[in-house]
Amino acid sequence: MREHQQAFRGKNAALTAISLGDAHYARLFQEETKIDFPLLIDEQSQTYKLANLKSANIFHLLRSDNFQSRKRAKAAGHHQHKLGRDPFQLGGTFIFGPGNVDRFAHLSQTFGDNAQPTALLAAL
Repeated sequence: MREHQQAFRGKNAALTAISLGDAHYARLFQEETKIDFPLLIDEQSQTYKLANLKSANIFHLLRSDNFQSRKRAKAAGHHQHKLGRDPFQLGGTFIFGPGNVDRFAHLSQTFGDNAQPTALLAAL
């Protein structure tokens, strides 16, 4: 998302991420990824539960779509960061508008299943 931050700002949108880790883990993650948008901490996984985000299992590592995602990430220069408290917790991507309006929701089905920035920008 960092690479597309200016495009989001151009649509008057702000990025925020939520981490399962503690403050130390969040600080390390921000330093490694060089994100400068807010990274909120949810050590109790409350937001993940409220959003009904799924958990993966060891077999997800063998899925072909996960293999393809890892291959694309590696080719783009990304690498695995330090594992957090729950490495099997899957994420999600949401766009909320003014007035408590949900504009977009993507719940990851496996590792590397992330919403495409073009889809997010289109939803704005």
